[in-house]
Amino acid sequence: MTQSTDFDICVIGSGPAGLAAAEAAARAGASVCVFEAKPSLGRKFLMAGKSGLNLTMNLPADAFAEGYGKGPLTDLISLDPNRITRWAEGLGQALFTGSSGRVFPKAMKASPLLRAWLRQLGELGVEMRTRHRWTGWQDGALTFEIPQGDVLVQAKAVVLAMGGASWSRLGSDGVWTQYFDPAQIAPFRPSNMGFSCNWSSYMEPHFGKPLKPVRLMVGEQSVQGECVISRNGVEGSGIYTVSQTLRDALEAGADTLFIDLVPAMTLEDVQTRLTKPRGKTSLSNHLRKAVRLDPVKRAVLMEAGPLPRDMDALAARLKAVPIPVTGPRPLDEAISTDGGLLFEALDADLMVRDRAGLFCAGEMLNWDAPTGGYLITACLATGWKAGEAAARFINR
Repeated sequence: MTQSTDFDICVIGSGPAGLAAAEAAARAGASVCVFEAKPSLGRKFLMAGKSGLNLTMNLPADAFAEGYGKGPLTDLISLDPNRITRWAEGLGQALFTGSSGRVFPKAMKASPLLRAWLRQLGELGVEMRTRHRWTGWQDGALTFEIPQGDVLVQAKAVVLAMGGASWSRLGSDGVWTQYFDPAQIAPFRPSNMGFSCNWSSYMEPHFGKPLKPVRLMVGEQSVQGECVISRNGVEGSGIYTVSQTLRDALEAGADTLFIDLVPAMTLEDVQTRLTKPRGKTSLSNHLRKAVRLDPVKRAVLMEAGPLPRDMDALAARLKAVPIPVTGPRPLDEAISTDGGLLFEALDADLMVRDRAGLFCAGEMLNWDAPTGGYLITACLATGWKAGEAAARFINR
């Protein structure tokens, strides 16, 4: 075991929460080093931008905070979308707002923003060390496993931003929970994830194809959008939007998922169209012509069981097709996770109550946010807060 450099503040984890904490602490005058277990920085952040980096929502702060539901996160953190847009623009990233109110960089990808951010952090004096896997403490010092052996690092304060327990290959593996009292940890559950279905062989030609436009319904939640039929089940933006409600309902043995295949039509419209004489036209062709049901939607309709021969009953089925979901996809496939370090274990500055100088941020914390910019906004906001608080702590 060799001794390494001493720092005012060590940040463990290089996702948006960790880098935000490093930025805030460095701006407050602290010497900061970011430690990352993987060979490169911000891997999950880059993955988040693979299909378009949704930074935040174009909403007033109060309305935006409502998206997180009631809980300690919104009491402790300023969740202001305007701060996120100012920050990104300050890094030279032009932004635009989509039709749904979601805010994206015009480049869409995360890589230009991450490069600009890392450059700015370097200018602030922040050091970066990759291939440093945190393994706990020894005599008050942080211990890291590196390719050459093990090292000790002294720090006046530490910010942990090690993510939840999804996408372990990108660094979020939840292993950090072993360094906390189990009573301080809520069990991890998948969030913003797809769901498994036991599709019949007739669905195979439609794997990978979108189901749109549709309305997805779980209990009282109803969302219009789209989803994708996969080999394993259903996924995509619409599914992620209802995923938390559906997960909780399935755990309670309650409602399943229903899909309205013709959301632009009322039930009466569908009934009127279906009751028109069809002559010798097959029912499948009648559905295609009368309500413009494409092959994917017809397959999903057939998968739900024998079709009612009564046209009014068939219309009702079209407006609420039961989807045979069996449960969420595995935790490691989820976009994010629910569970983690309980807020009761933290003070108002996100410092662990029973370990002075240890702060936590990001998806490590027990909050469950929807997609749509809520995830990245909260990771940045908790990172900034923890970094600022850590800098105040070492200056007391």
